[in-house]
Amino acid sequence: MAKESPTQTALVPVTVIALVVAAALGAHWTRGGDGVAHAATPSAAPALAAATIPAATSSSGITLPDFRSIARDNRDAIVSINTVGRRGGGDRMQGVPEEFQEFLRRFGQGQPSPRPSQGLGSGFIISTDGTILTNAHVVKDADTITVTLADRRQLTAVVIGSDERTDVAVIKVEADDLQPVRLGDSDQMEVGEWVLAIGSPFGLSYTATQGIVSATARSLPNEAFVPFIQTDAAVNPGNSGGPLFNASGEVIGINSQILSRTGGYIGLSFAIPIKTAVAIADQLKEKGFVERGWLGVLIQPVTRDLAENFELDRPIGALVAQVSPDSPAERAGLQPGDVILEFNGAEVEESPQLPAMVSALSPGTEVELKVLRGGDRKTIDLTIGTLEEDRSAQSGPIRRQSNDRMDLRVTNLSDEEREQLGVPDGGVVVTDLGSGPAARAGIRAGDVILQVNRQSIADADEFEELVNALQGDDSALLLVKRGEGALFLVVEDLE
Repeated sequence: MAKESPTQTALVPVTVIALVVAAALGAHWTRGGDGVAHAATPSAAPALAAATIPAATSSSGITLPDFRSIARDNRDAIVSINTVGRRGGGDRMQGVPEEFQEFLRRFGQGQPSPRPSQGLGSGFIISTDGTILTNAHVVKDADTITVTLADRRQLTAVVIGSDERTDVAVIKVEADDLQPVRLGDSDQMEVGEWVLAIGSPFGLSYTATQGIVSATARSLPNEAFVPFIQTDAAVNPGNSGGPLFNASGEVIGINSQILSRTGGYIGLSFAIPIKTAVAIADQLKEKGFVERGWLGVLIQPVTRDLAENFELDRPIGALVAQVSPDSPAERAGLQPGDVILEFNGAEVEESPQLPAMVSALSPGTEVELKVLRGGDRKTIDLTIGTLEEDRSAQSGPIRRQSNDRMDLRVTNLSDEEREQLGVPDGGVVVTDLGSGPAARAGIRAGDVILQVNRQSIADADEFEELVNALQGDDSALLLVKRGEGALFLVVEDLE
């Protein structure tokens, strides 16, 4: 993984990776991926007897949680995880003068050699038989996994299942009568609640840090299927896979990532909700893989401009930009331009919430959607499908060339281009554009315009006709296909 510039802010998993040959812990780490499965009640671990958590009262009279008992009572349930694997050694020829490279290759010096590496993370026991939850990126590419218990026993663990999309892994050690944590209900967490994170940052085993819930159902870039819990509890490399407790001593999340400029903690930590993690773990234990719900739409956020065009009081919901052929959405009658306001009884406040809602349901689940279409609210019944890997359309090369009121030029699509771009009929391709209204709206050369103000266009002549009919103070709502997806854009201040 390339080093980050100190000025960059990036999401990073909180696992320590260290090269054995260097014999030192470093702050370089890698991770798996994202995703969510069917909803399940967190019941993977036998419940401990509910403990009464003593509270402390501050001088101002505010009751504060006493984290001492949580840290004391869960010491035997939290583990450190050490992994050993092999990672690529890089190119030894880098920086070697070209005239010497052939000489070195003849003696086998030019080939990358795998180097042994160590990784460090955390985990927690969820059943007395030795089943442990952690992050997928903690155990990824590991040849051996060693779990260290509170009593300093070291046990070899095996991976029961790992899901990179949600970054959840289930591992197991051979031991009896182990103490599990108590699992809570992550859906009940609210912003401002106290939380306690415990793990092994930088190898410092059983370190506790406290904070509050900063946000719930947080969507992160490239993490579409996990509604993260954001906290300000200090989390650092080595905390990956460790538990996040509520003030009642129940685990409500798995610490997974931080947002950082340096690779260290700066106040933004993210945990996988335990409800999501247990749902994934149940599937991994039962089937060895995860099935996710699938709707079959490409969505985009509803901006203020789009809200006005779709006659919404405020930006809310998920705007359907594209419906996949032969998908649950197409069979149910969803259309581009629909704004999904509710899904299965839950309000869709922002578009990033929808993927997690859908993928959390089991394929075959019957759901009800409430959508806004053409100013009218409709109820649509739909059966959730199964998400498959790499469900994508093919896109081909796009030619570029420039118009009038929108300051762009369009041309008709050839049959070959239609096949390459996945456009069965209608539409025009933007061949070039200036710096006018279209460019300001985000139109790009190569975009395929399919609709103007929700009216499908057959060819370039019809596009010109519809655009020229607009008044100078009108705005135009364009449905645009871009690459494998589609989106709506509002063009204003027509010239």
